[in-house]
Amino acid sequence: MSKIHPTAVVDPSAQLADDVEIGPWCVVEDNVTLGPRCVLRPNAIVRRHTKLGSDNYVDSFTVLGGLPQDLKFDPATVSYLLIGDHNVFREGCTISRATTPGNATLVGSNTYWMTGAHAGHDSTVEDNVILVNRSAIGGHATVHRGAILSAHVSVHQFCWVGEMVMTQGNSIVTTHVTPYTLTVGVSDAMGLNIVGMRRAGLTSEERHQVKQAYAILYRSGLTTRTALEQMDQHPEWGPAASGFRDFVRRVAQAKRPYNRPLCRDRNTATSEAEE
Repeated sequence: MSKIHPTAVVDPSAQLADDVEIGPWCVVEDNVTLGPRCVLRPNAIVRRHTKLGSDNYVDSFTVLGGLPQDLKFDPATVSYLLIGDHNVFREGCTISRATTPGNATLVGSNTYWMTGAHAGHDSTVEDNVILVNRSAIGGHATVHRGAILSAHVSVHQFCWVGEMVMTQGNSIVTTHVTPYTLTVGVSDAMGLNIVGMRRAGLTSEERHQVKQAYAILYRSGLTTRTALEQMDQHPEWGPAASGFRDFVRRVAQAKRPYNRPLCRDRNTATSEAEE
């Protein structure tokens, strides 16, 4: 049986699993779905057209499914926020629903959102992503599986952050970031997230292949097109390095408004400047 505190305001149209827990002064608006074992702590708000899967924890003062922060948005638009399973949203997180009719902002499963993290309208946050305190994802951006956004990191709208990327605290992402990359400053790559790759179970051979792909792209002096041709000469690469190559190709073929550059390698850029 659901545990709903008498001070909570729950719209009659909300679909609640039998074992959800809704704390004091929470608000659950119309057309909301809360899956099994979801917990809302005091003062959490879930706005209309938001769907949560199972085992999600929503801490105090978090607002899920708020109106897009877009001056053109018509509040009458029916758009969505769709959230998977086993996610943790700590105090004060905010996620906006999408801007266009029928579309959705998407959050996968097993993500962890620390205090004050934010994702804008029409963004996608894939499985196992960690957002550290006050990190923010702009509208229409995508953060791929296993990435970690450190404290106060900002991701510009329409940018793609690749799988298992790790960002330096207080850094800014204004470009697409290749998978498994460490970033610092403003869209600068500083090599590969070797520790994260090991923790994720990538073998030494898989890590070596990703290093090959990274070197071809950033350390060879080749154009992106020529680097892709070089990477295509490695059919032996496994899923990790192949995924790196596919990400680069997707960026190279991207159309407006996603036609942003790749992050640059800071070490290479510094060497070029010194010359």
